[in-house]
Amino acid sequence: MKSLSRRSLLQATAALALAPALAHARGLVTDSTYLNVISAVLAAAKKAGASYADLRIHRRREEGVWVRDDHVEGLHDAERFGVGVRVLVDGAWGFASSPLVAVKEGQRLALVACELAKANAAVVTRKIALAPNPVHVDVWQTALFKDPFKIPVADKAELLLAVCSKLRAVKGINFCEASLSTRLEWKLFANSEGALIEQSQTRLGPDYSATAIHPTTGEFVSRGWDGQPAQAGWEHLENSHFLEDATQVAEDAVQKLNSPSVQPGKKDLILDASNLWLTIHESVGHPTELDRALGYEANMAGTSFATPDTLGTQYASPLVTLFADKTMPGGLATCGYDDDGVRTQRWNLVEKGKFVAYQTTRDQAGWLGEQASRGCSYAMDHDSVPFQRMPNVSLAPGEKDLSVQELIKATDDGIYVVGTGSWSIDHQRYNFQFTGQMFYEVKKGKLTRSLKDVGYQSNTPAFWKSCDLLGGPSSVRMGSAFDDGKGEPMQSNAVSHACPPARFRGVSIINSAAKKEGA
Repeated sequence: MKSLSRRSLLQATAALALAPALAHARGLVTDSTYLNVISAVLAAAKKAGASYADLRIHRRREEGVWVRDDHVEGLHDAERFGVGVRVLVDGAWGFASSPLVAVKEGQRLALVACELAKANAAVVTRKIALAPNPVHVDVWQTALFKDPFKIPVADKAELLLAVCSKLRAVKGINFCEASLSTRLEWKLFANSEGALIEQSQTRLGPDYSATAIHPTTGEFVSRGWDGQPAQAGWEHLENSHFLEDATQVAEDAVQKLNSPSVQPGKKDLILDASNLWLTIHESVGHPTELDRALGYEANMAGTSFATPDTLGTQYASPLVTLFADKTMPGGLATCGYDDDGVRTQRWNLVEKGKFVAYQTTRDQAGWLGEQASRGCSYAMDHDSVPFQRMPNVSLAPGEKDLSVQELIKATDDGIYVVGTGSWSIDHQRYNFQFTGQMFYEVKKGKLTRSLKDVGYQSNTPAFWKSCDLLGGPSSVRMGSAFDDGKGEPMQSNAVSHACPPARFRGVSIINSAAKKEGA
């Protein structure tokens, strides 16, 4: 890509009527070819009858390294590139895409998109109306010091093999796996209103696990690393104790294998931040997606119990405030602008226990009578249609700066859960069950022994209403989902959730092994 001078940038974009705004742009890096494509697409869309048009020139690169035991099991390095054109004609969307980013191809896409929009307009029951949005001309990128794509693959493989070596050195470990995924998204967004936004996101996903098998019964358990993916440079991995934690992870696996199985019943539940983030994702993040709540989206575990008539009702205990934030440093869903060109923000979804807001896009805001989008539009690739996707959804810490040790000390009879495991939730995001990685019995304020086969079961409002104790600001940690699916055809979004540890009173504890045997 070429860095344009201010003069050439203004000249190249004059046809877009962006010159006044671009006069204040600094650091916008692009190729004049792209600006010619933008100008041609928007002009063609307008001529074909579009009242609004936008396009994304989108590059995605994914690199992966996988190791098992003492050998490299796989390498992957792939790239996708192209342009997606979206138009609004007679209150209906039309979309077309191509891997060829060129003027004539862009003009063709604009015409195809307009024809599709006209066909859609004949059958839509609700006309699309976009919420007003300021025109932004800007550049945004991940804050990083070391580009992970510039770290040699051989160095990455050596690190993963070193992790596996430490895992296998622990007596009782039968096999182990380690992986590292590196992803880059670069996109240039422009629309007929005058927006021109360049963004670059770099994400790093390290992971490993160790498995122990009982020598006589054949029973096996695994323990995964509690570290998390992040939007960051290689320094995230260097500062994460990725290698240093390996011995403890392996020892935990052996300990869990030889632990007693849990006795089911009602108990107080202390969830470490390394476990709670996934519960937030499933029981708060997805239910507060407006398209699910209105029945327009039912893929990947269905719709939502949190319909608009429940706004203002009690979702959780008064201690609980859950918020969306696409500006959170390091969050996988963090960016400067969404794929509608809306500047990202932070807002409360649940405020002091009350359900107060949804996640929305420009074409959804009017459904609620709101005047502005929350900035939640995202498309996975150039050939993906932008639609509402989950932002980073997090739990605010308590006012007192309590540690997880203090939550344990305040609990008479409970279970402390660390790390994420399997989960299940119904098609309205209401009834659910979750497991974890490590489980510890709590008696009279102390951890007494480790357990296994622990699952917890509840429904979303009952669970969050039972929260009576939160860790403080210094106990907040971030968890992340590198691949969160939604839509048909399915698209994948990366998202993070920050939270403190928390205590929930009288939660149903199940024995996950007994449930499997009885199934």
